Amino acid sequence: MHEAAQAGCVAEVADALQVPAFLCRQTDLLVACGRTGKPVNVKKGQWMDPEAMRGSMEKVRSGGAAEVAVTERGTFFGYGDLVVDFRGLARLRAATGAPVLFDATHSVQRPGQGALGASGGERSHIPALLAAAAAAGADGFFLETHPDPARAPSDADTQWPLDELEPLLRRTLRIWRAAREAA
Repeated sequence: MHEAAQAGCVAEVADALQVPAFLCRQTDLLVACGRTGKPVNVKKGQWMDPEAMRGSMEKVRSGGAAEVAVTERGTFFGYGDLVVDFRGLARLRAATGAPVLFDATHSVQRPGQGALGASGGERSHIPALLAAAAAAGADGFFLETHPDPARAPSDADTQWPLDELEPLLRRTLRIWRAAREAA
């Protein structure tokens, strides 16, 4: 959803609401999502440092949301690339007091580098980034998947093949569990 007026309608059919990274500072949208009573996930803007997300999360909570999460997906670096600083996971958690998710598929995007100026990306880096996020303490993971990524209507370059999802998740969860046991 992209507008505050859509929050109520979406909440009627969705288990949770998600605020896109480019809208993570839109006060009306954040408060409206909080008012629905549904869990709300806010993606960190690619231009923001982790501590700047404190305000976004406070706005969602001010609407009444009891369950909130924040998602890391990388930071713009130069032109057309995202870089993930895994120290940001702990910083996000400390600044927001919320569980931190890692968006593995959007973190490999190359904004504006795809066909006709759409986002391109490098799906081959997804396993390494997921492993790093699991070891660094992410509380959960976000992945977009498709049976035939080349035919996906959106984000084709960063969709993970559906038939390869289970082994990737098993590996990631092994690392995640080992990191939590070691902590």
